[in-house]
Amino acid sequence: MIKTVIFDLGGVLVRTENILPRQKLAEKHGMSYRELSDLVYRTGSANLAMLGKVSAGDHQQTILKNLNLPLDSFSAFEDEFWGGDRLDSHLVDFIQGLRGEYRTVLLSNAWDNLRKLLEGLWKIDGVFDEIFISAEMGLAKPDPAIYKVVIDSLGQDPSELIFVDDFIENIKAAREASINAIHFRNRDQALADLADYLASEI
Repeated sequence: MIKTVIFDLGGVLVRTENILPRQKLAEKHGMSYRELSDLVYRTGSANLAMLGKVSAGDHQQTILKNLNLPLDSFSAFEDEFWGGDRLDSHLVDFIQGLRGEYRTVLLSNAWDNLRKLLEGLWKIDGVFDEIFISAEMGLAKPDPAIYKVVIDSLGQDPSELIFVDDFIENIKAAREASINAIHFRNRDQALADLADYLASEI
């Protein structure tokens, strides 16, 4: 029986709903949208930050250096880069409604500044009973070890967990760890799949 519902953050709770701000920023630097996104999320420095081996601040400085921007200009950069991102308040309300009947958990591949963003920017830290952040754990999805840590930390059988994530490789790894999993493609689809799953458990 499902006792805990685990959500990813980026691409699930927080999504890029408008690509134009990032597209314009990429064009300003003579890059494609994908190249700029890769610089922020998928370079060696980004991977180190995701694992907590360098700080978010260090990675931010690396981004600025690559773009030949002043080292005190990250605030302006992030306003443009994440200008089209939106927190899904409907999904947040849904998660809040699960509490009491289910344990709610966040599992995110993110830098070491995420907890501050959850508390200060989005103010959703109180929506979750437990928060797992890759940079704090030194592990990232889809590494099987991160799922084992989550399972052990929650003290539950993996069959009692269900995980919602937008990356299929993370879903496959969760299922290989015997965790139930839903591939997020859009909010309505994910909530319908989750509702069906939870109903089948009654």
